[in-house]
Formats: sequence, structure tokens, C-alpha cells
Amino acid sequence: MALWQDFDRCYRAVASRETRFDGQFITGVRTTGIYCRPSCPAQTPLPGNVQFFPTSAAAQTAGFRACRRCLPDAVPGSPEWNLRADLTARAMRLISDGVVEREGVPGLAARLGYSERHLGRALTAELGAGPLALARAHRAHTARLLIERTSLPLSDVAFAAGFASVRQFNDTMRQVFATTPSRLRGGRRELADVPNGAVTLRLRLPARTPFDGAGLLVFLAARAVAGVESVIDGCYARTLRLPHGPATARLRPAEDHVGCELRLTDTRDITSAVNRLRRLFDLDADPAAIDSTLRGEPLLAASVGATPGIRVPGSVDGPETLLRAMLGQQVTVAAARTAAERLTTALGEPLDHPGGELTTLFPAPAAIAERGAEVLTGPARRVDAILAASAALASGALDVHVGRDPDELRADLLAQPGIGAWTADYLLLRVLGSPDVLLTGDRALRTGATALGLPADSTALTDQLSALRPWRSYAGMHLWRAAAKPTRERTP
Repeated sequence: MALWQDFDRCYRAVASRETRFDGQFITGVRTTGIYCRPSCPAQTPLPGNVQFFPTSAAAQTAGFRACRRCLPDAVPGSPEWNLRADLTARAMRLISDGVVEREGVPGLAARLGYSERHLGRALTAELGAGPLALARAHRAHTARLLIERTSLPLSDVAFAAGFASVRQFNDTMRQVFATTPSRLRGGRRELADVPNGAVTLRLRLPARTPFDGAGLLVFLAARAVAGVESVIDGCYARTLRLPHGPATARLRPAEDHVGCELRLTDTRDITSAVNRLRRLFDLDADPAAIDSTLRGEPLLAASVGATPGIRVPGSVDGPETLLRAMLGQQVTVAAARTAAERLTTALGEPLDHPGGELTTLFPAPAAIAERGAEVLTGPARRVDAILAASAALASGALDVHVGRDPDELRADLLAQPGIGAWTADYLLLRVLGSPDVLLTGDRALRTGATALGLPADSTALTDQLSALRPWRSYAGMHLWRAAAKPTRERTP
């Protein structure tokens, strides 16, 4: 049974105003006609006046409007979409990435490998709303961000958020927020648009607590490619290749959120950019459920206690993550970073308007396929494998995105020359956010297992941690963390 279908559990969460459940279900209040997040500070409604929904779109379809007090859309997303790998979960990940706005429902269905009719029927049956309604809810939230955080004219906001017309935009905002776009703006324009026609936004990306943002910075700093990424004074910055143009982002983790400064070439990319950055920092994870399970392994309990809320780093670009993983095969992290920097210097795309240390986009697969042989060094088999993978990515023969079925993506990767099980599973971990991938073939992970008193043998380690399903990806992060500590700091 899905959480939103468990009335008693949901009502207890609403009565206690538990922030952990924000984003995991929506509360509709029949007497007021509004929908809220579970932790809404308003008076708890009577059980007979409450109805629960899996998404904001389902509540909107049922005729409810968003609460202006608790802002139910400005919360972490449901961890269910990462935990599950079925059609509904994969569709939700792509809808959040803005695929419907860019490619329509036919494009969404094609990416998922189903007919439009079957997709609509499946989503409506499980979520109470079809793909258009789900995308409409995301458009409304995006529009609100642009209204409150930029000085864009409201007509530009409408099209940037993905609406087909200004009239549709006005009607939707009135239906969802019970007010007009001009009243939502209310004179608040926190950032002026920058001179080159781009727009800069400062956002607060919420996270469930506890949140180990510092650990993510350590992981990303060790792999940061100069010109593309940097980690300086507690801030991670990187360039982004988005559907309508390049962007830069600066992210500063805090206790319960990530502060984000996002500079976009095209405002139509805001949904995609925010979704990818949230996945990079694993902000929709449920740390309470994860840590509770991991503490069930006595040899991990001390590590979980020392680092609550550990996260699995995600990806902002599937093809880039694959090619960088292949550069790192059979070499150290430092050597892989050096190879990626050499490739970026030769084939990366310079930004028209560099932002400080951020100057370049990581090379596109087509550029690597065409000229990579001039730059890549090392064993011929690895070079040939990277060139072949780049060509497959460029042609569309290999597609790496968040909507892929894990088993199908793994099979496609293993069918490529030079891609083994470790690389394929690493892609499932980083790109799809699969929560139950244990990379026992990784030497550093086995070193961490030894440091914590767990078996280093792959089979024995898999057997011992089998009880931690479906959160073994997070167990692996604890093992990597243990391997990185000096010997004197490791748990005996």
C-alpha cells in the first residue's frame, strides 16, 4: 500500500506536523478547498474533512487549490520516485525534468517505451492525474518561482514556465493559488536580470534532515574538473548543459536546505536545472528511513551515528557521468580527474559569459567521438571504448537519462565494448539514483568494509549487507567514507 493510501498513518503525520513527510503526500481539506503539506501549521482538520493525495497534481485535479501559508509545492519531492523503478516512477522523474514542456506527452511516452494511451491510463490509475495534469502542476510551481524571484514581465514568465498562452497561465495560477500572478508578485523582485539577457535566481532547495551536505562536498571536490566544477569555501559550483542553453550553478549546503544561485541562458530551463541539482545532492531522500535500516547492521551503527543523513551523489548529465566513469576505469580518482581536465581543455565548449572559475562545458559526446582520439591517452582498448560510447551517445543508439528502466539501461551499457559491471552499476547509482546498488567490485569500498570490520570478500560482503535492502547504496557511501579516513580515525 502506498503511503497516501494509509489514512491512519497520514493523519497521524498531519496531527503531529511531521516535516519528514512533506512531499511524500498531500492533504486536501474539503471544508476549505485547499491542499497542504503534512506539516502545515494551520489547525489540524477533523478526520472526516480530510482526503489524501499522492501529488499536488492529483489534488488540483480534484478541485483543491494550494495553501498560501505552507506552500505545499516548495518541499522536498517524494523519495518514492527514486526508490521505485516502475513506469510511474520513471515518468515522474522525466516530468520533473521538464520533458512534457519540451517534447509533449508523445515525447514522454516515446522515452518510456509505451503508448500515450497506456501511459495516461497508468498514471491516472495510480496518481489520480495524467501526464498533462502532472506537468501542469510543475509549470505552476515554476511560474511562481519566476514571479517571485525575477523581474521578468509576467507574459515572459508564462512562456518560460511552459504555458502555451498568457490566458492559460492566468487561469492556471488562479486555479492553483487562488490569486492572480500580479498579486503573487506583490512588488517582490529579488534579482534583476543580468545584462546579457540571461537571468539569475537565488533559490532555497529544501532537504529532509539530517542532511550530510559536507560529505557531498568532499566527494565532489575530489572529482571536480577544473573549468567545469569547483569546491571553494563550502560552495560547489559547476557549469550545466541544459536543453535550451548553458547555465552555471553555485550550491552551498546548509542544515536543512541547499542555497542555490542559478544563472540561466534561457528561463525555460529552470525546471530541468532545479530538478538535476536536487538529484545531484540527493535532496529527496528519506534519511530517517535509511538510517533506521542501516543501524540494523551492528558494524555500521557507529558510522551511521557519526554521519547521520548521508547522501548518494547524483548526476546532472547522464552522458557526462558515463564518459567520466569510463575515464576512471582502472585508475585512481586523481588520475581520472586529470584525464577529464585534459579532455575538457581540448574539446570543451567555452561559455560565452564565464562566471569566475567556471569557464567551460564538459565536452559533448559528438565532439569526443570526432576528435577524442587526438586527446585521449592510455590503453588502446579503453580509448576505443570511450570513442565507441561517445559515438553511441551522439547517435542516440545509447540513451542515458533518468527515465530509463534500470535493468534495460544496465543491459545496454554492458553491450557496449569496454563497459563492465562496475561501470554499469555506478551509472545506476549516480544517474538513476538507484538506492540499492552495492559496488562490491570497488577496491576502495572493500577497503572501507575492512576498516569497519566487515568482510572484504565481495560475496561475503553482499551476503552480510543483504538485510539492508533497499538502502545498500547508502551503506556503500559509509564504506567509501571509512576508506577515505586516515587509519587512526577508523572504527576498530
